[in-house]
Amino acid sequence: MKSVAWSLLSLLAVSVSVPALAGPLAESDRMAILADIDRDTPSLEKNALAIWNYAEVGFQETKSSALLQKTLKAAGFAVKAGVAGMPTAFIASFKTGDGPVIGILAEFDALPGLPQAAEPERKPIPGIAGHGCGHNLFGAASVEAAIATKKWMVAHGIKGELRLYGAPAEEGGSGKVFLVREGLTKDVSAMLHWHPADGNNASQGRALANISGKFRFHGIAAHAAAAPDRGRSALDGVEAMDNMVNMMREHVPQETRIHYVITDGGKAPNVVPDTAEVYYYVRHPDQKVVSEIMERVKKAAEGAALGTGTTVEFDQVGGTFDLLPNDTLGHVMYDNLKSLTLPSHTAEEQAFISKIQSTFPKGTRMGDGSIGPYTSGQVSPASTDVGDVSYTTPTAGMVAATWAPGTPPHSWQAVAASGTSIGVKGAVTAAKTIALTAAQLFQSPDILAAAKAELEKRRGADFVYRSLLGDKAPSLDYRKSAKD
Repeated sequence: MKSVAWSLLSLLAVSVSVPALAGPLAESDRMAILADIDRDTPSLEKNALAIWNYAEVGFQETKSSALLQKTLKAAGFAVKAGVAGMPTAFIASFKTGDGPVIGILAEFDALPGLPQAAEPERKPIPGIAGHGCGHNLFGAASVEAAIATKKWMVAHGIKGELRLYGAPAEEGGSGKVFLVREGLTKDVSAMLHWHPADGNNASQGRALANISGKFRFHGIAAHAAAAPDRGRSALDGVEAMDNMVNMMREHVPQETRIHYVITDGGKAPNVVPDTAEVYYYVRHPDQKVVSEIMERVKKAAEGAALGTGTTVEFDQVGGTFDLLPNDTLGHVMYDNLKSLTLPSHTAEEQAFISKIQSTFPKGTRMGDGSIGPYTSGQVSPASTDVGDVSYTTPTAGMVAATWAPGTPPHSWQAVAASGTSIGVKGAVTAAKTIALTAAQLFQSPDILAAAKAELEKRRGADFVYRSLLGDKAPSLDYRKSAKD
């Protein structure tokens, strides 16, 4: 997933006028919510660092999910676990009566291949994964925002429903797609989310649609020296496919992203491998185009199998829409972010940041952590399953500075900072922004109506939601090779 704070490709903005709407929260309400979050920061930190240590990959986040569920239950939320065919997915609800439904998204999966100590130098630690996208902070801060908003609702007799979605496997597993496909978000008046980053902003951007899956080749095993003529190498099929797809890169739209890893290349050089697997992602700003490109990738796989005397099957793992901005909600979130005093860093934290930055390539652009100007429609070359949510529910997100300025996501530097007080301070900023925004929306029917009208205008009158995953069940074992 990722944020508009990252490098941008192009502008795909839709002209949508944002009317003058209800003003911000009363100052007394605002201060009460911020004070609640400040008091509960130790709980947020405890949860965030526990999930950082668990470092559980997609659909295997058993401890992480259970911890967040336990925290929400203790705060008075009703929790339904194992929703939409995903054992680690959950919905936590606090309902006081008829009124708006405000949703908050929470993530908690880690990335395979990035185990790293919370130190400013490369130091791998035992394990298979690390929070290189900061989802440990994402989940903990979203939960804290929900708890603070619930306390405010109780104090003021606010009618409506606050709902937190525990969404697993964002990194490739498309967890939120299954929530949307099951209709579990269709009655939400507004959905809020955030993401760790190296800066602060609440601009509303776009992302790339994405289809991913595994190509499994099957051949014939044989002794690679004594009887190579008896074998048919599944790895040859993978390599032939990869070569053909790499030649495709010259002949696809320039916004396209195609990347892969060989997840199974055989077990011993002297055995002709009878199975091999390669895992592909295809991305493009347009859902139709990404589907067309993936069909070409499938044809390359079929050709590779034909040429190597093997067979191939495709197992789709993920499929996500691009991200649809909602400026009506975005401006509300941006104003609430701008109203905050951003956290400062201690001398020790600043030394950590400086040492991390010394590991970046020369010429890396580093901001100062301030809140950038509001923009709309800029395209990030990453993808997120929030995209499907944004096409079916008015949705707005933000980023908070949880890493050293200049830090690339999915890096050991991001893992390191996500396990420190630097990451926690950014998560607190996110929790405050989301709670303030949620509370304001509960009292602003005009904003919610305008946000819905904007969604309908942007997606078009004839829009009908059809998941890029079709009716496929969640690939609950898609990270299995990362464990083995």
